[in-house]
Amino acid sequence: MPDLTIPPAPPTPPTPPVPLAALLAREDLGLRQIAGPTDPDIVIHWAHTSEMPDPYPYLLGGELLLTAGVHIPEAAGSGTYFADYVSRIVEAGGVALGFGVAPVHDTVPRALVAACDHYDLPLLEVPPPTPFSRVARAVWQLMAQARLAELRRVTEAQQSLAAAASRPDPVPSVLRQLAQRVSGRAVLYGPDGTEIAAAGRNATGAEALAELARVVRPTETPASATPPTSATDTVPGAHLAAYALGTGQGFVLGVAAPHRAPGDHTIASVAAVLLSLLTGEHQSRTGAGRSSALVRLLLGAPPENVAPLLGGDRWTVVHAAPELDGAPDPVAASALGAALGSALIDLTPEVVRVLVPADREPAPQAGWTLGVSAPVAPQDWSAADTQAARALARARATRAPLVRHGSSGRPGLAELVPHGEAEAHARTLLAPLAASPALTETLRTWLSLHGSWDRTAVALAVHRNTVRQRIARCAALLDADLDDPDVRMELWFGLRHL
Repeated sequence: MPDLTIPPAPPTPPTPPVPLAALLAREDLGLRQIAGPTDPDIVIHWAHTSEMPDPYPYLLGGELLLTAGVHIPEAAGSGTYFADYVSRIVEAGGVALGFGVAPVHDTVPRALVAACDHYDLPLLEVPPPTPFSRVARAVWQLMAQARLAELRRVTEAQQSLAAAASRPDPVPSVLRQLAQRVSGRAVLYGPDGTEIAAAGRNATGAEALAELARVVRPTETPASATPPTSATDTVPGAHLAAYALGTGQGFVLGVAAPHRAPGDHTIASVAAVLLSLLTGEHQSRTGAGRSSALVRLLLGAPPENVAPLLGGDRWTVVHAAPELDGAPDPVAASALGAALGSALIDLTPEVVRVLVPADREPAPQAGWTLGVSAPVAPQDWSAADTQAARALARARATRAPLVRHGSSGRPGLAELVPHGEAEAHARTLLAPLAASPALTETLRTWLSLHGSWDRTAVALAVHRNTVRQRIARCAALLDADLDDPDVRMELWFGLRHL
């Protein structure tokens, strides 16, 4: 049966075990195996010293038990002492026994050698110059080396999987890398259980792996139950694992490997995350809709025709800048989009732009300064983008967490003038500034901030003297007294309709 529960903490440390053969190969220790099997697959998890006649209560399993034989009675060779002693070590899970020669015993007792052969327990002779502490230290040194090698293997695997995900054929590339790293086979199963893609050699247990994938697939689980995110199983010649991909669409990653190294679960988990992103983006309805909308826009379709693919008729544009200096982080930008309720995110070096359905009211977000446009139809997305940029500039200047375009909410006098006539008047009034967008934007920001030099400088990210020079230039080109409130009101009216 597959293992679906979280297992208890294992009795062995979270470091790779050490082959007994590697310890015997250490010339500085001078260890010699004199009894028991010489299987190269025998591994030890730690070294422990004990002179108890019954070490069973003090062993956890996986030990190399070291003893100098202090506990051995004089008449031990004529009875069952050594047989009982060795059987208890084996029963406790001990992997090997190291017997120190001198000062108590000149040689390893022959009855102990016979008992170890009988119970298939490797017996090592520890020479007099080698203290037990040196043997224990050598075990931990070998463990540290194995741990470092395993970490390096996992790191290299993560890098190769990430590189594979960026290739033109990302899904097959990720599966190939995963199969190579675990020396087995990697399979991507679809929502209906069919094999979509696979890589690696044909391992035993293919049917068992497909059955294991059903266990973690959401569509195979009753609505009242929560399916596990992963499951493992073992069949002759293969270790099996299945991972439910995070898209919620029923995709499953299956892995079959002849051996299960400590880092294999981490490597497979990284592959599962990458495949979740790949299948979620290209197979989910929202991802397909976004792709279709983008293609149609690139092919010349008007925004109002592609908006239904994105799921809304009216939209709000949000410009967001991190409160701390520096370029926006891609991960933080994705989190911001999720908080605002939209996956339509554009990350630029200065700001993050998010297209949000109008029924999702943007709220202040910790660590961000937001400028929000008015709700618009798709054909007015460009105008809303400009509104959001201006709102963000005002938010930064006033140190407000969020500013909405036209946030007063009250009908203004501008509504009494027909839109076409207002635009014509604005173009005529501001014609002297038409050749200099920087002057126009500076005048707009300066007026919106009630003539504050410092706040305008902050909003435009320029020096306050630059603001003074630009406003003076505007006054000269417009031949207007910008200290006159009537002049300011008329210019503001024109700028809002420009």
